Amino acid sequence: MNSLKSLHNEVAKMIQSDPAHDYSHVMRVYKNAQKIAKHEKADTRLVLAAVLLHDLVQFPKSDPRSKTASIKSAVLAQKTLKKHGFAESEIQIISDAIRDHSFSRGKTPQTIEGKILQDADRLDALGAIGIARTFSVGGSESRPIYNDVDPFCRIRKPNDHSWTVDHFYKKLLLLEKKMNTKFAKSLAKKRTKLMTKFLSELKGEI
Repeated sequence: MNSLKSLHNEVAKMIQSDPAHDYSHVMRVYKNAQKIAKHEKADTRLVLAAVLLHDLVQFPKSDPRSKTASIKSAVLAQKTLKKHGFAESEIQIISDAIRDHSFSRGKTPQTIEGKILQDADRLDALGAIGIARTFSVGGSESRPIYNDVDPFCRIRKPNDHSWTVDHFYKKLLLLEKKMNTKFAKSLAKKRTKLMTKFLSELKGEI
């Protein structure tokens, strides 16, 4: 695991300051991945290496380049992993996992390591921390909290580029059914219930 320790140190210096994708986010995903990996037959070292490097490149959500962030992160991860003594076969597994983990890619990773990374990352978009991250991003982009006419997307398609609450309906409430592993699905179900309750409370207040 020495290579993971050296990766930790390097990633802490490389990671960008986006409050929703900062080093704290990486560490939460790391813990999620450790929990999931205990229930799956996966190479935990490769899973955790992928977690550490999965968000090396980030763009604002409103930036058209944001859909390429995971691809660019995978390329940068390959260069980083070579410096830390990972074999070519290991680098391929890790970079593929990073490339395909993002929601915007619309892909299901081919390896169990990739599936765990995707699940662990998506779990951090759910629950209390998911709510906090959602409004952090919305605030950073000066986005209104909700649509005054139809706050909860009853009669319109969600547009999370215009209103923050729409992001729950565009993405977050869909994640539970998209989890790859049984254990992650159980965690996602609990966190989704919390978000649903939050939206119900919000409805009562506005």
